[in-house]
Amino acid sequence: MAGRLNKKVLVFLDEYGTAGTGPLYLGAVVVLARDAPRVDNCLSDLLETGAGEIHASRLDDGYLQGLLQRFWAEAPRDKIVLVNQRATARGGPAPVLYAAAVVETVKAGLARFKRDVLGRETIGNVDVVTDVNHHNDHPAFDAEIARARREDGRFRGVNRVTKLDSATSRLLQLADAVAYSRKWIVGAEANAAGLRERFGIQMP
Repeated sequence: MAGRLNKKVLVFLDEYGTAGTGPLYLGAVVVLARDAPRVDNCLSDLLETGAGEIHASRLDDGYLQGLLQRFWAEAPRDKIVLVNQRATARGGPAPVLYAAAVVETVKAGLARFKRDVLGRETIGNVDVVTDVNHHNDHPAFDAEIARARREDGRFRGVNRVTKLDSATSRLLQLADAVAYSRKWIVGAEANAAGLRERFGIQMP
């Protein structure tokens, strides 16, 4: 079991925007399970003593940019992938749209993780962790995820999709910040090259 855990890939996901009512961007943090505590500590060590849950949208943009830049300077860059993915525009119920965005983002993150971290062609034994919300806490979301696990390319390597309160996970809070960073491009404060250079955030 320990050897299997060491090879498990974790994908932490959160969003900026709302499925079905406007632009939706997902942030992903991809890391091996064995490296997740180290990455967690890199972020936690940069926060004030006793800091509670951080929400990107409630932070000053200048503070958040500084936090992400300091995190990327300290993070083990050869062990982590950060991805910001815009959901493909399509029609349908919001939970299904959100599930499709999760699938797209996981596949994009795994493709880069294979290339940049694992250095191999195949990937499996993946667990996805999302911040629980009214879209993914719905039977239609679960049904679409189950379909993708059966049929959809790299997503078939996903063992399960777990929904957690982001207060329980610094890496979900980091995924929230990665998702929110798209605001700076939309507002012309940064570009894709700048996000990657300063914060390590890739955009497929």
